[in-house]
Amino acid sequence: MLEVVNLSAWYGSVTALTEVNLCVGRGQIVSLLGPNGAGKSTLLGCVTRSVPARITGSIKLDGAEISRLSTDAIIARGLVLIPEGRQLFAGLTVEENLRMGAYGCGRGRRWRLDIEHVYHLFPRLVERRHQIAATLSGGEQQMVAIGRALMAQPKIMLLDEPSLGLAPLLVREIFKLIKKISNEGVTVMLVEQNARQALRIANYAYVIEKGRITLSGPAARLMEEHNVVEAYLGES
Repeated sequence: MLEVVNLSAWYGSVTALTEVNLCVGRGQIVSLLGPNGAGKSTLLGCVTRSVPARITGSIKLDGAEISRLSTDAIIARGLVLIPEGRQLFAGLTVEENLRMGAYGCGRGRRWRLDIEHVYHLFPRLVERRHQIAATLSGGEQQMVAIGRALMAQPKIMLLDEPSLGLAPLLVREIFKLIKKISNEGVTVMLVEQNARQALRIANYAYVIEKGRITLSGPAARLMEEHNVVEAYLGES
């Protein structure tokens, strides 16, 4: 579904990615692991054309090249990014934030059906629908961010550190919701520091270090890899 071939990226003279190759199959959850500064967020930003990087290589969605499209055009084709830190419209209500997800996506009056589906997935947001986003808890803000992305009716969703700053109980809840969204037919690519949780729900995983993919394979196998366990799962 999403295919990245020989993707390299630069910020000015600084190399951020070097000949990255990866594939996200339809219906899969694919995790991207790596240390801070490895290039994980840059990779997602290059795929969505939401970072000011110069790139070479190929990025294809459903077989069509998207590397030269604008971010809006990429979203319209069904690829949506949920950025690190949520980046909500802090002064708007929950419902206004959700409706912004449908803006420019050709949903028209159908947004009402979409928003009811979001409320079904996140019942906690029903009672918060008129609350200002800045006053929500971190977990609630992450629910709004995911719900806003779902309003665009995505084929594939890219999530950048969805558990960042959340309490362990909320982390488990967010990962359950990601798995539920996947089961509803949305393909997921997940960047996540919580490697154990990410591998538990993923079908396949890649490890990126210093802008290069250094390891890949089925998620269950990577959980058994000594180097992965030692470096990313916090135990030897």
